Amino acid sequence: MTGSDATPSFRLAYVPGVMPGKWVRIWNERQPDVPLTLTQVPPGAAAERLLRGEADAGLVRTPVDREVFSAIPLYTEQTVVVVPRDHLVTAVDEVAPEDLADDIVLHPLDDVLDWESLPGRRALERPATTADAVELVAAGIGVLVVPLSLARLHHRKDLTHRPLRDAPESSVALAWPEDAKTDQVEDFIGIVRGRTANSTRGRQQPSARGESASADRGGARRKPAAGKSAAGKSAGAKRTGKSGRGAPKSDRRGKPRRRS
Repeated sequence: MTGSDATPSFRLAYVPGVMPGKWVRIWNERQPDVPLTLTQVPPGAAAERLLRGEADAGLVRTPVDREVFSAIPLYTEQTVVVVPRDHLVTAVDEVAPEDLADDIVLHPLDDVLDWESLPGRRALERPATTADAVELVAAGIGVLVVPLSLARLHHRKDLTHRPLRDAPESSVALAWPEDAKTDQVEDFIGIVRGRTANSTRGRQQPSARGESASADRGGARRKPAAGKSAAGKSAGAKRTGKSGRGAPKSDRRGKPRRRS
């Protein structure tokens, strides 16, 4: 948005593996007049894109520089090892780091996991990207450890994956520059946090504000005073009869009692 009279819009950057489709769908339902622009960026470029003002917010991988950005943690991913379908570890449901001791574990330059000590054997060179590393795994050169979403993103029929325990994990967060929180960012925060369209937290939509004001002006029905509703009068008439002085005397038409 470049001026006070400009049409509002929302620019969202996201890193590979993150699937913002659900949130985008909700945005389009709630904000049909505010276009949302999606841009996929490399993990290492997300912060720079936000600081340059080329995106209003980003779905990024942690850690996030909290001195510069505000961030809301969203979820933490499972870590898996990507292997050829005929690899030995496919015989088990879960892999331990020591199970990879004899394997070359590829470590791409865009790796998003914070390793203290990479399992297995090191390759002579680091692949430039995760996509390049996947190609090497398919060629039988090594195995690759990544978050589950990246394994799914680079899925191949000749490869599979297994959970890797005792490995670092990657978390995803919604982040925006600390000093550049717009109304559209606030609206998107509400969506990712699961707020309803009429939630009292965050910004309300114009229709929601109008409905609320209408209710405050008497749009909502007031509860009738006790005993003064039409239903109450009807109920009372049934109990007291037309005179309202008690129940009418009933005709005793039963058989006369026999004298002993």
